[in-house]
Amino acid sequence: MTYYLYHIPGKKIGITKDLKKRVEEQQGYYEGEYNIILQTDDIDIISKAEISLQKAFGYRVDETPYNKLKFNNTKMNINITEATTTFPCPANKLKGRLMDNIGMSWETDHGDCIITQKSIQWIMKNVQESRYNDQRCYVYNKAMARWFDNNDLTDQYDGKTRSGGLQNDQTYDCCDNPCECMEDSQFDLIRDWAEERGLYDKGDPKTQALKLVEEVGETCRAILKDNREEAIDGIGDCVVVLTNLAELMDVSIEECIEAAYIEISQRTGKMVNGTFKKD
Repeated sequence: MTYYLYHIPGKKIGITKDLKKRVEEQQGYYEGEYNIILQTDDIDIISKAEISLQKAFGYRVDETPYNKLKFNNTKMNINITEATTTFPCPANKLKGRLMDNIGMSWETDHGDCIITQKSIQWIMKNVQESRYNDQRCYVYNKAMARWFDNNDLTDQYDGKTRSGGLQNDQTYDCCDNPCECMEDSQFDLIRDWAEERGLYDKGDPKTQALKLVEEVGETCRAILKDNREEAIDGIGDCVVVLTNLAELMDVSIEECIEAAYIEISQRTGKMVNGTFKKD
């Protein structure tokens, strides 16, 4: 096993086993924007080097050295593919296994995952029984990574998230542990609903676009009829369709909203006949 100690100047120093996936695909830096400091198969040497250089460069120092992370010494042998993480037990036994491995971390194509009290709740709500082995169960990596994007306050890749979710900058005063106070966003719930029904596996952007036109038409009719209840329902339906349309186009609805806001945030103009006209 080869380990790479990499440096993103002005940002961070880290370790990975796969530079392309970890640094380029997940963190968004291209070749030439980062440097390889050390390449070795000795996990102990590279772990010590990482901590020393993080201190020397003034970056955030990892609390747990890389060689002590549980994904390097795991008691639970999980199987990670591009699409899923599979656990070595049936769903009705999973919670206990997860509780025994709190702090365990692993990498997926969509981002890093860690077992916490809060992530256990999400996993148990979304776990699926294996169709081929009744002693196995699994979760979808993309959905899980997006949940972490929307709920993890500590590792957001310098303000960017790993799978498209908006960075969560909300503060929590109700307890000492912010993770205990977080809930899935409404967008997460919509995506979970669609995932369970196979919309992302068998859906088509063109069909969803036509569905959006239909929902917008119904919303407009409700507004013209001054039917507030139906208008609210129509607006909600439009948001659902937009969320799924974005997902089918390999982008998140949060990312689309953020891009739109950046576009309009500096826009100036005036109201004309009930519509904002930009300068």
